[in-house]
Amino acid sequence: MSDLKKAWLYFENGTFLEANSFGAEDTVVGEIVFNVSMSGYQEIMSDPSYAGQFVTFTMPEIGNVGVNSQDMESKAAHAKGMIVRKYQQRYSNFRAEGSLADFLKEQNVMGICDVDTRYITKMLRREGAMMMIASTKISDKDELKKVLQSSPRIEDVNYIEQVSTKTSYKHTQSVYNDREFEYNAAPAAEANIVVLDFGVKRNILNELVAAKMGVEVIPNDFSAETLIDRYNKKEIDGVFLSNGPGDPLVLKHEQEQIKKLIDAKVPMFGICLGHQLLSISHGYDTYKLKFGHHGGNQPVKNVETGLVEITAQNHNYNVPQNIVEVAEVTHMNLFDNTIEGLRYKNAPIFSVQHHPEASPGPKESRYIFNEFLSLIKR
Repeated sequence: MSDLKKAWLYFENGTFLEANSFGAEDTVVGEIVFNVSMSGYQEIMSDPSYAGQFVTFTMPEIGNVGVNSQDMESKAAHAKGMIVRKYQQRYSNFRAEGSLADFLKEQNVMGICDVDTRYITKMLRREGAMMMIASTKISDKDELKKVLQSSPRIEDVNYIEQVSTKTSYKHTQSVYNDREFEYNAAPAAEANIVVLDFGVKRNILNELVAAKMGVEVIPNDFSAETLIDRYNKKEIDGVFLSNGPGDPLVLKHEQEQIKKLIDAKVPMFGICLGHQLLSISHGYDTYKLKFGHHGGNQPVKNVETGLVEITAQNHNYNVPQNIVEVAEVTHMNLFDNTIEGLRYKNAPIFSVQHHPEASPGPKESRYIFNEFLSLIKR
């Protein structure tokens, strides 16, 4: 593209790079991570779990299939920006409704291209996830460094308050049909659940509906007492804890309320951030991984069946190994032997760190949604 504007990147380790911009013109600070997915850039950018982060894509060609309204995982793009080796303005896909560049500009999200993403990825693998600043307006290294140093870190911000729904709503859409190119009709519900929205992805809700559950989504400022009362009155049969962005240790209100749900033995299922919050609420604090797991090709062993599933993942934090004092490990990551799934010993609660709903990624783990319905029925 001949009309690209210049952009400048400064990382907290002192690295300074010049690149081009194909998204919004701005000056933005965020944490930088890398994602190894081969496809699904729109789903990644609209995943609320990426709020506060720049995403470096290891796939070198980005933009080839454009964007469309059906592939959104939420109502907006939540990542601070995306960094790619080469942006392809000329897209080709029969489902496309526009270009990635136009989408990013509409969403006020930065798009950085013509930069060595292999270098950035190797730097992050060597030194770990770090804060950075990108700008189309400031080219001076020292000024960028000054702005970065005066900005809050990702662990200092409660991004859940930004991405969680403000009002409760019912979700009735089922999963997408790849043959008919439309969403399936929702099956009859055999149980009713409440979803605690910490930044829930749309396809998680779709999979819950497809697993024959009636789904009500509520904000993160929920009251455990209200949910326990509804559970005792059999208005709801269980609670789902969603994915979401940022450091789970920041979420004090959510931890306090989840502890009450645990004590009341309300059936619960958590994914990603929900998995981490269940651990913290049981008294086992999470820790930060060096550079996290982000992508659609992570091997996870199902300890109970012995089968290996290729999974989609997106997390920087993990539960500690000593949680085996209160829970049984059901899934393990074969890259680094970190815990990927738990079933608690003294309560009807289980959780996984990876994303069985994919979007993007393989769907080998989607059976887990049916396990939630089975837990509720038991």
